[in-house]
Amino acid sequence: MKHIMSLSVEYIRTSLQNLYGDQVTGADIRAWCAMNGTTYPTVSKKLEQYKVGRGKWDLTVKEQLEQSYEAPAATPAFETNLIPEKSDTFVRFGNFSDIKKIIQSGMFYPTFITGLSGNGKTFCVEQACAQAERELIRVNITIETDEDDLIGGFRLVNGETVWHNGPVIEALERGAVLLLDEIDLASNKILCLQSILEGKGVFLKKIGRVVKAKEGFQVFATANTKGKGSDDGRFIGTNVLNEAFLERFCITLEQEYPSAAIETRILNKLCDDTLFCKRLADWADIIRKTFKEGGVDEVISTRRLVHIINAFNIFEDKAKAINLGLNRFDDDTKSAFMSLYEAVDADVNVVDCNVEE
Repeated sequence: MKHIMSLSVEYIRTSLQNLYGDQVTGADIRAWCAMNGTTYPTVSKKLEQYKVGRGKWDLTVKEQLEQSYEAPAATPAFETNLIPEKSDTFVRFGNFSDIKKIIQSGMFYPTFITGLSGNGKTFCVEQACAQAERELIRVNITIETDEDDLIGGFRLVNGETVWHNGPVIEALERGAVLLLDEIDLASNKILCLQSILEGKGVFLKKIGRVVKAKEGFQVFATANTKGKGSDDGRFIGTNVLNEAFLERFCITLEQEYPSAAIETRILNKLCDDTLFCKRLADWADIIRKTFKEGGVDEVISTRRLVHIINAFNIFEDKAKAINLGLNRFDDDTKSAFMSLYEAVDADVNVVDCNVEE
């Protein structure tokens, strides 16, 4: 006789069904254990997935779930309307026109967008979808993101195990735009998307169902690097992505910071002080040029300028707004940036500003 630990769950299940039918009780299992020279705790643990109540097992439960399951229409993974709202503060720049053309083309054309932090990569995709009136599903990628997070898996709902679509499957079935944000933070678990990036859909092996892309499905990925990691340490946590994975993106768009003129327009959407907005944009532009030449180790992003403008709207104090916006940098960098701003705007004394606790 084989030792019970070497017997598969399927063997035990089939043997019990042959003797007692699909529905078995604790007494049935104890009797089977006595006949097979094993213990009740060992067998009941192996059959845990079939347990439907105290002392009750339904040996057909798993088969029924896997063979007859359909994604529950009553509990969609996302809200009905996923079209982003148009932003009154958005100004067209950079790769926006190209992104919008890709979306409107209807062609499946996976696109990789790379650029420094805070320069509007994600915002451009969002607003392109808003203007094209296309649904957008955004997934923020981390090192922990895996197939279950992206594709979906079984979830416990009202005491029952049911399949729940992940955001990728939802985008496939809706024909939506899928945005994989910060893709260069991913591990090799992201390779579960290989067939999807080829436009072939995906086979859901856990429920035996093939999901094909609905017309209009599109994939964009944003990253601070080109998937080759970060050598200068600016983007700690970014990883070297699999070459075969990167090759499945048709093109790579390089997103730069907007020009000083465009950035002034962006800031003017938030603040009526045109001169202050212009000086902030000029200041940031000088810092970025110095950064490219190796003169400084940090840059002022468009997002950082927006933070400063919003601080000014709250506190109505330009020097305080700039100080608060620069506090994220180390002391030497902050001091250098403040001195440079005073050279651009002599009307504001940033260095001697005392920020109240």
